[in-house]
Amino acid sequence: MSDFLSDPAPARPGTNLPEQTVSDLARSVKRTVEDAFGYVRVRGEISQPKRHSSGHLYLRLKDDAAVIEAVCWKGTMARLSVRPEEGMEVVCTGKLTTYPGRSQYQLVIDSMELAGEGALLKMLEERKKRLAAEGLFNPERKKPLPFLPQVIGVVTSPTGAVIRDILHRLADRFPRHVLLWPVAVQGDGAAQQVARAIQGFNSLAPGGRVPRPDLIIVARGGGSLEDLMAFNEEIVVRAAAESRIPLISAVGHETDTTLIDFASDRRAPTPTAAAEMAVPVRADLLGQVLDDERRLHRAMTRTLDQRRTYVQGLARGLGDPHSLLEGLTQRLDDRAERLILSMRGGIERRRTAVRQLDLKLHHPREVLRLAATRLDGAGRALRTGLDSAIRLSEGRYHRIADRLSDRTIRRAFTDGAARLSDLPTRMERAHLADLSAKDDRLAQLGRLLESVSYRGVLSRGFALVTDGDGQPVTHAAGLTEGQRVTIAFQDGNAGATISQGEGTPPATPPRPARPTRKAGDAGPQGRLF
Repeated sequence: MSDFLSDPAPARPGTNLPEQTVSDLARSVKRTVEDAFGYVRVRGEISQPKRHSSGHLYLRLKDDAAVIEAVCWKGTMARLSVRPEEGMEVVCTGKLTTYPGRSQYQLVIDSMELAGEGALLKMLEERKKRLAAEGLFNPERKKPLPFLPQVIGVVTSPTGAVIRDILHRLADRFPRHVLLWPVAVQGDGAAQQVARAIQGFNSLAPGGRVPRPDLIIVARGGGSLEDLMAFNEEIVVRAAAESRIPLISAVGHETDTTLIDFASDRRAPTPTAAAEMAVPVRADLLGQVLDDERRLHRAMTRTLDQRRTYVQGLARGLGDPHSLLEGLTQRLDDRAERLILSMRGGIERRRTAVRQLDLKLHHPREVLRLAATRLDGAGRALRTGLDSAIRLSEGRYHRIADRLSDRTIRRAFTDGAARLSDLPTRMERAHLADLSAKDDRLAQLGRLLESVSYRGVLSRGFALVTDGDGQPVTHAAGLTEGQRVTIAFQDGNAGATISQGEGTPPATPPRPARPTRKAGDAGPQGRLF
């Protein structure tokens, strides 16, 4: 009973606290962390940056002792002034919060900047090495600048002093048509504007409404490294390297160097120097032209003087033309006189030859008379010869007529009739003899055929056995029991069935032994000695 009246056991501390769910506790921790660290600046090295397909960026910020998770939402990513890369040391501004799903805290980044100039230079050096490995800075990619471009495109700010310096310098040296593509030279979106300006100038068609530049100048005044970062961006460097129009980079002062300077075709230390590289000095060109004109005039005058002196020397070496012509004229007159005399002599010789030929020719009447005389003589000789030939032919005809008689023809006719009457008898005897010889030959061939035919063998008691296909059976080994065969005899065929198995070939009778000859026995031949 004393146990029931004793004091109960003391309660555990905290048992009067209200219970919370895990979600309630996580939300309380989240509010506490966000209230205490609503705006912080964290410096650290970027590790494992990963851009999600949704556009958000997840990374880690670390130093030598701790690591914190960080996230940069898609909308904030577009406003960042630097591109997060592995190993980059940055200063991030944002708020600290928790992620209840993993029980971890993380930094939500609102802005990001490089942590000091050293980190920025390290990033630029790594970017420079990467772009150089791609060949964007190779010297063979550089294009020569035109000597005197007709149109010059300038990519710079329209309100700064850079464009005024370029226009003033171009007007002093050699006025040219200038196209300005206004862009922002620093701040958010400056790199994209510069890259689009370079690509825009390259996309202009030659001979279009807007003239296509022959040369592009990308210019900006001096500033800090952060101010010139737009010209270190990869998009600007690639646009300058891919430009088909020669490009001069004039960014900053002489001591400032950006990555576009390595990709451009020519680097100018200042925008004013870029204008000087773009065009020559007009006055210098005019002076050069005048000087070349004077030098050319002097050279031509000197050349003409030399040629004149040379011709005069050649003229002194030649004879007097009048004297040469007088001698040639005298020679021509002599040749003309000799030609006339030669022609006269030739004509006279031809005339004499014609006279001589005329004396040798006869008058046509005389020629006809002589021809008629020769024709009469030939006619008389022809008539005499013809009469003689006729007389000789008549004599031969009479002699042949005396020798001709019908007795010979009649005798030949009688002999032919006798031979013709005997011809049927001779033909019949020859035909019968030929038939008898062929009959004997046919009987001989028949006897030969009977001697080789198996029919003759059948008449002697043999038989021919054939299988179902009509093929002769020559071996008993090829027969099977129950097989149907046909046996041919001399007077007809008969069917049969094989009732035994494989046949056995007839045994070969033993060869009688040869008698041995005893020694000293000479046999029936006898002995020689």
